[in-house]
Amino acid sequence: MTPLVLALAAMPSLAASPEIEFGYNDKPAFLGDIIVRTTDGVSDDLLTGGLGSAGIQSATAPSVSAVPTATELRRLAIYNNYRALVDTTSNGGYGTLFGPLLGVSANGVVSSPGDGRIAGTEYLAYANRGEGGQNVTLMVQVPAHFNPADPCIVTGTSSGSRGIYGAIGTSGEWGLQKGCAVAYADKGTGNGMHDLTSNTVGLIDGIRSDADLAGDASHFTADLSDSARAAFLAAWPNRVAVKHAHSRLNPEADWGRDTLDAVRFAFYVLNETYGLPTRKGVVRTIFKPNTVVIAASVSNGGGAALAAAEQDDEHLIDGVAVGEPQIQLRENDRLTVHRGSQARVGSGRTLFDYTTYANLLQPCATLSPRAAGSPGAAFVPAVLAANRCEALVNQGLIGGSTPVEQGDSALDALLAYGWEPESIPLTASHYAFAMPAIAVTYANTYGRFGVEERTCNYSFAAVDAAGAPATWPAAGAAQSFGTGNGIPPVSGLQIINDASVGGPLRDGASISASTGKFDFNVDGALCLRSLWASDSVESLRVRDGVEEVRVKGDLRGKPAIIVHGRADALVPVGFSSRPYLGMNHIEEGGRSRLRYIEVTNAQHFDTFIGNALLPGYDTRFIPMHVYFRRALDLMHGHLTAHAPLPPSQVVRTTPRAGIPGAAVAITAANVPPISADPPESDLITVVRREVFVPD
Repeated sequence: MTPLVLALAAMPSLAASPEIEFGYNDKPAFLGDIIVRTTDGVSDDLLTGGLGSAGIQSATAPSVSAVPTATELRRLAIYNNYRALVDTTSNGGYGTLFGPLLGVSANGVVSSPGDGRIAGTEYLAYANRGEGGQNVTLMVQVPAHFNPADPCIVTGTSSGSRGIYGAIGTSGEWGLQKGCAVAYADKGTGNGMHDLTSNTVGLIDGIRSDADLAGDASHFTADLSDSARAAFLAAWPNRVAVKHAHSRLNPEADWGRDTLDAVRFAFYVLNETYGLPTRKGVVRTIFKPNTVVIAASVSNGGGAALAAAEQDDEHLIDGVAVGEPQIQLRENDRLTVHRGSQARVGSGRTLFDYTTYANLLQPCATLSPRAAGSPGAAFVPAVLAANRCEALVNQGLIGGSTPVEQGDSALDALLAYGWEPESIPLTASHYAFAMPAIAVTYANTYGRFGVEERTCNYSFAAVDAAGAPATWPAAGAAQSFGTGNGIPPVSGLQIINDASVGGPLRDGASISASTGKFDFNVDGALCLRSLWASDSVESLRVRDGVEEVRVKGDLRGKPAIIVHGRADALVPVGFSSRPYLGMNHIEEGGRSRLRYIEVTNAQHFDTFIGNALLPGYDTRFIPMHVYFRRALDLMHGHLTAHAPLPPSQVVRTTPRAGIPGAAVAITAANVPPISADPPESDLITVVRREVFVPD
């Protein structure tokens, strides 16, 4: 008998399925060498890196050696990425509503509660299609309690610009606990940092190496000859190139492909383990018709999952479940989105458009009385905010004769542009911790600008006590794989204003040349905005890059659930999920199986809820992660048990009581379930080309 006949004889139930195509388990051509790590669930594990639930929750990060090992860096990366995506305080729901809740014994028995450690095997590899580009990191985690007779795969494409463990606390948590293989991708971003001074780079496991010695094994090496690098450093010493900003690749254009590649990688490693060995090779026993595949992640990773579903020519994906997706639609003025009596025409705004607008106006908007008492207000000093207001008035962008009036004008402009009123308390913290970094990074990536071009006079470097560029400390570089999120300021690196009066300085402490004042570098913010709003050569490069990442909204009839917080100030619902729902119905019509769940009192950064430096998040916002997990539960039930999907709806939550910084413990009453039969007043509907969202 041939190997295929033997395989059919061994699996008669599969042989009866005409759609099954048996074949040998060939390694995908895009995959490089595969690093395999087996974890015992005690000293090391897939979900917590051996730390267990308490270790993830601890405020003390795991220690590393002066020259860290790959194992130490992996554990540090898991710790920091888990905590960066969820609230790890007990009162916030960690350990009860989410988190490493389950324990899995050596024989694969799942128990609850446990310390969260999950034994299994991890596979790590680069994907590189030979297009002159940089390596994309892929990873597959297969828990020991994976059931090859009932296989499932969940994607975990990283959120933000994070590295390969960027979805460990979101998709990774749910998938590993469910017993699914988790297919991760870093989207071609990650902690790729090339220290141009020492000419050192990171490898796939985070170990630092000389760039020349690393060669193709480098996670990212800037596209500069030795002479060009020397000339650049002579003019601008101590600079560091960062992959997401400086790869010249616009990686977002391939995020859907990267997510699909991770699924292909998962099928390959699963069949290497569970396939049928023959003399001619391993015959595949796990394939699409007998495997449930859910594309899932949050933020940028959620957008990547939607893009993957739209590009899925091979029908690899069965369903989609995503949270607050950063997704950018093709322009379509035939769509109207209503919220109550308000109507907005069009298919939303692009990330670079609304980020550069927020980066310009948010500092001033913090002075509006409506933003008083906002969490993180202390991180946006009023004197500097007033200076920004003055500069904006002089540019004719806002009005008002006092800082308060100017703050009101700036806030009104943001609301008119599309931010929800519920996001007002987030203005200060989002400017302090997100908007400048995103605006600078995406200006570079969309325009495919190299590090030497110093777009809008920005660069990245470590700084000395005065804020001037300095040598990147060895410890910061060595630990960057475990501490970084792929987008400075991080791991000891800062955003530098190279045009500051008196010489280059840390951006937030610099002096604008046009005003001679500390105003959060209004010159740089205006320049970034011009890259969207002007017709310069540089602007055309940026807008061309944005066009490359836009999607149609056609999910090919796949069932999908999007959950999004109404108060999201980073990826506002009016720019993303609401119009995506409408565009999906325009594209698919009666085939659409997309459900949109909008959650009140919820925003983008769950990790801020339990942050002691940001009191007031805890008393205002519930964790979106609860609803992301519920979306995955609903999608899994739909795909495996044919349970009906709930209708699109607004879920009305209740914030926790208490005083800011000391909210009482969350309970189920704060986070009601997604209803199978919501009242009509909560239904989100689509009628032809109009989306209706209730207040």
